[in-house]
Amino acid sequence: MTMIYLKKSTLTAESGQTDVRAAVEAMLDEIERDGDAAAIRLARDLDNWQGDIVVSAETRAKAATLVPEKLKGDIRFAHRNIARFAEAQRGTITDCEIEILPGLIAGQKQIPVSSAGCYVPGGRYSHIASAIMTITTAKVAGVPHIAACSPPRPGVGIPPAILFAMDLCGADVILNLGGVQGVAAMANGLFGLPKADILVGPGNQYVAEAKRILYGQVGIDMFAGPTDSMVIADATADPELVAWDLVGQAEHGYNSPVWLVTTERALAERVMALVPAMIAELPEVNATNARAAWADYAEVMLCDSAEAMARVADDYAPEHLHVQAADLDWWLHRLQAYGSLFLGEETTVAYGDKCSGPNHVLPTSGAGRYTGGLSVHKFMKTVTWQRATRAASRELALATARISRLEGMEGHARSADVRLAKFYPGERFDLNPTDDAA
Repeated sequence: MTMIYLKKSTLTAESGQTDVRAAVEAMLDEIERDGDAAAIRLARDLDNWQGDIVVSAETRAKAATLVPEKLKGDIRFAHRNIARFAEAQRGTITDCEIEILPGLIAGQKQIPVSSAGCYVPGGRYSHIASAIMTITTAKVAGVPHIAACSPPRPGVGIPPAILFAMDLCGADVILNLGGVQGVAAMANGLFGLPKADILVGPGNQYVAEAKRILYGQVGIDMFAGPTDSMVIADATADPELVAWDLVGQAEHGYNSPVWLVTTERALAERVMALVPAMIAELPEVNATNARAAWADYAEVMLCDSAEAMARVADDYAPEHLHVQAADLDWWLHRLQAYGSLFLGEETTVAYGDKCSGPNHVLPTSGAGRYTGGLSVHKFMKTVTWQRATRAASRELALATARISRLEGMEGHARSADVRLAKFYPGERFDLNPTDDAA
């Protein structure tokens, strides 16, 4: 495999990340100690919010009147698509049972978690789509109680469009809280909430660190870093489409890596020539973010074959992987590590980010090597059960007793012995784990 860099990043997604752990730990400790009062203080100090924390039914209803009908239609369109895909996923998760040996029946059940907390970013951009992605998926999974929170804007609260989406998708309680205080409120069951069993949704480095620290106390969807995207392009790709797809993802933030992998030097050079002018067309703060991401984090790689491009993609395990190349079925079957795959120029990562159906909460920073993105599966517990007849228990007890004794776990062995004595009184059993005479 041959691969050369036409553009190499000077930084990685981990570079320049402020060590926020100590600050987040201090806030979490304060909230654990002082509860609602601490969250209210942090909302006042960090978001300049002094209004109600729990959004009232009246405010939720009013939000719908403040959102243009065209936008409400688009939000409903996205909600339908995301719900339909989540429902299809839910259909793949089934209970089962099997008779492992005569008289021993075992099975699995699918049980949704009791309570979910959905974090919806609202700082730099108004992430309407994140509300739809997280709340809808939890709802389809059958989670009985869904809380959602998002940073309030001074004097306004959660923007009406986000609030409308949260309400439409089925949030039971909505909090005017962002950042660490929002995550911690849901995790700790503040403001009358049940404690969340799982926290989901993207956020800044403070939110990500809070979720990391709270993991174990609650479940989380994944450890998330800055968003990242890769485009694979061959001679059939359109340089303008490729360039805009890279720029569109770079606007997420100054540290959002974008990568182009191609077999065509001319295409690569054309894309590199187009990108600066495209970035200049963006409004602020989008242009500043995209310019910094392109300068410091972007890479352009030239490979000698489709297989070489596929290997690069598998090594990087990008959050978003967009193939603009011939023989899309080959790529679908060949690629192994990514958060979500986009096949052909007729789709784009932006579709997945907003409304097409598959979830946009995805593994970043190479985590696509070992996990997928948010789905109904994340809100479900696969639990197992078993029952046995006395005849099956005889075989199980003999093997359990002997294995346990060899391991030195005599209490386990006695749990099996006592059943043999109870179910088969007067019968002698070979409980020695070796072939030596007892």
